[in-house]
Amino acid sequence: MALTRLEKAQVWVLKAVMGVFYGLFWLLSPRRAAAEAGKKLPPVRDPLLVVSATELARKIRRKEVSSVEVVRAYIDRIQEVNPFLNAVTKDRFDAALQEASQVDKLIEEETGGEEVLEDRLPLLGVPLSVKEAFALQGMPFTAGLISRKGVVATVDSPPVALLKRAGAIPMGVTNTSELSMWSESNNHLHGITNNPYDFERIPGGSSGGEGSILGGAGAVIGIGSDIGGSIRMPCFFNGIFGHKTTPGVVSVENHYPSASGRQDEYCSAGPMCRYAEDLLPMLKIMAGPKAHMLSLDRKVDLKKLRFFTIPHDGGSPLTSPVSKELIEIQRKVVERLEADLGVNVQEVHFPELRYSFQIWDTYMGLPDKEGKPPKPFSELMGQGQPVWPFWELLKWMMGKSEHTMAAIGLALIEMTHITKPSAFIIQQKEKLQKELDELLGTDGIFLYPSHPRVAPKHHHPLFRPIDVAYTAIINILGLPVTQVPLGLSEEGLPMGVQVGAGKLQDRLTLEVALYLEKAFGGWRDPGAN
Repeated sequence: MALTRLEKAQVWVLKAVMGVFYGLFWLLSPRRAAAEAGKKLPPVRDPLLVVSATELARKIRRKEVSSVEVVRAYIDRIQEVNPFLNAVTKDRFDAALQEASQVDKLIEEETGGEEVLEDRLPLLGVPLSVKEAFALQGMPFTAGLISRKGVVATVDSPPVALLKRAGAIPMGVTNTSELSMWSESNNHLHGITNNPYDFERIPGGSSGGEGSILGGAGAVIGIGSDIGGSIRMPCFFNGIFGHKTTPGVVSVENHYPSASGRQDEYCSAGPMCRYAEDLLPMLKIMAGPKAHMLSLDRKVDLKKLRFFTIPHDGGSPLTSPVSKELIEIQRKVVERLEADLGVNVQEVHFPELRYSFQIWDTYMGLPDKEGKPPKPFSELMGQGQPVWPFWELLKWMMGKSEHTMAAIGLALIEMTHITKPSAFIIQQKEKLQKELDELLGTDGIFLYPSHPRVAPKHHHPLFRPIDVAYTAIINILGLPVTQVPLGLSEEGLPMGVQVGAGKLQDRLTLEVALYLEKAFGGWRDPGAN
């Protein structure tokens, strides 16, 4: 398909901007220590670290293991791996041990039996990690901004509060990209986070600290937020499970930064974990009073679902081609589904997906129903007083800026936005929405690449920023999607696929995730490779 004039202009501008960024970055940025090359994460030795949260809670209720033992095991693991990963930015180990001791005392005194505890406190005594963008009372709440250093959350965000109420014990908060708006978790307040499978690779963003500590077995369950792939990219790059919930079900209140304009329609909070069986109970807890919207207790028969595979975005000139190994692993998923379930997986293509990034970018900038536009990114960077991106770029070149190149670049790109949205892009989105909604209905499942390639090396997203389109488009479509790990590439890096469904059909993708975990092995210990 030939490029339109608009696409040709976009490609030219993008390549020119990225070329400038590339040159500036490699000339002026500090080099990472060569000593990191070749280092590996220590393997998991404690058997408590390779048990799902669901099973840990069961063992704790049955007094087969104490909560204090479990929490100590995770403290030891975090202390072992965090010097390599820089994922946990602030721990609360002393408080966690005190809470674990109280859990063990509660279990000793409980007279109603295990069933009563399971019903009231399904995650009793289980460690939890929390993305620092969510308010966790008494913990830093900075969004990676130097100007917010010292800001501490005074309350819990609703999903955190619900998980705590279910008995989970927060261990600490994890790193994010600056203002949670980039695909690499790096900021000038907490530094850069590494991928547990290769320290020279990114863990993704913005929930990259969560993805890294979970992938490195320093956590078993965690919480992330997603407005363009911020749950799914870290889960993909770190070989774990994650779920972007249908929007409007799990609260994103007391999340910083908060969504503005129409962005709250596209932002979701959801569970991140190493074991697929933890996804559904976590989501049920996090959804709170809105859990009924998802009918999570309704049984799913995979053999009665309709399956579709979308191998790529149709060849957008703005994104990298999907790698052969990711095309191949998605094909293997199709083969397993057909062989094991006796279903026919239909390959489908949507020409509108070529405009995925333009659609996401356009809709993220739309005003809300009252006509109020979203807050400018430059204003968020300046905490209410907009920064001047060109001045920040000059300061960055002198090593004086408080902001990352990624944030400065986003502010620069923001300046080029046209006020009036493109009618053509709006039309493409509406057509794609209609086609997918009709295709999926209430029993359709689709497979779609998570990203064009496995985890890139540090800072490489600066030069291929539009690759996030593979996850971002699904936010605008409002569909639930589960990120599923599918083993390791030849380089030893996690592979995976997005499993999506129609709106409010979250339970379907969670069931497929359980099946694929059994078929492909799920999470792999990065220290054992």
